[in-house]
Amino acid sequence: MAVQIRKAKRSAAKARIEVTGPSGSGKTWSSLLIAAGLGGRTVVIDTEQGSSDLYEHIHEFDVVDLAPPFTPEAYVEAIKACEDAGYEIIIIDSLTHEWSGKGGCLELVDELAKAKYRGNTWSAYSEVTPRHRAFFDAMLRSKCHIIATARSKTETAQVEDNGRKKVVKLGMKAEQRDGGEYEFLTVFDLVHDGHFATVSKDRTGLFTGDPKPISVETGKRLAAWLAGAEPVAPPVPPKPAAAAPVADAPLADEIAAYIGKAKDDRTLKRIEQRIDALLSENQITSEEWSRLTDLLIDHPQWVQREEVANG
Repeated sequence: MAVQIRKAKRSAAKARIEVTGPSGSGKTWSSLLIAAGLGGRTVVIDTEQGSSDLYEHIHEFDVVDLAPPFTPEAYVEAIKACEDAGYEIIIIDSLTHEWSGKGGCLELVDELAKAKYRGNTWSAYSEVTPRHRAFFDAMLRSKCHIIATARSKTETAQVEDNGRKKVVKLGMKAEQRDGGEYEFLTVFDLVHDGHFATVSKDRTGLFTGDPKPISVETGKRLAAWLAGAEPVAPPVPPKPAAAAPVADAPLADEIAAYIGKAKDDRTLKRIEQRIDALLSENQITSEEWSRLTDLLIDHPQWVQREEVANG
């Protein structure tokens, strides 16, 4: 295939914003302020038992009350219903329930592991990961602006200082699957004090500098940035033969060979992350993923690590 080089250009797209923060930091409030600045009919997919109703004075919006179980499919169904109803902005409040809430992905993994895989959670992930991926794809492909919130908690670690062990704070970590933040255009991280926001990711380049409170102006700046891009070309319907290829056996066999040659835990960890990514990208099948994770679990280095961890 001939290599083609083109001129870089920014195409107009819909906003994909994440607002993270601990409980009470103002995630819903801030999301509604951003929506007010973006402008357009707004709906909140509320997993917090109607807490968004407390902020009806900020910006006019409707509500979808999402109740447990918080499966990925429940979120996808809610997003589609909002799109079909003609809304322009969807606030998902919050993502955390889809991952760690009642009936969310972590519970699904535990249930599948017990029911089908004799407690092997790695094999259970081979079924849950594509479902979680489908939810994120529904957000990314939506014709609406998406503003999603996620709870965060303080991450700590034990370190040694002059021969004495102590616990230090490493910052805030959102309660969602690792890497979820990379899917968004901009990620605002809120703190309690004054509802100030730092920006951990920003593809727009609009929000660099010192922490600032989120306001309606935040949404207006995003709207202006999006309006300044070139219109997106209409999608070309894919041909049946152009479906994403699934990797054949040689790729899985090659990875299996790498697992067999691995000599340390760090290498196994990198392989583990890689096969998880390959599954989400549809480059290996669920069966191949399960076979490879079984090889990881049975590897002498992995077994030794588990024995040390379990004392």
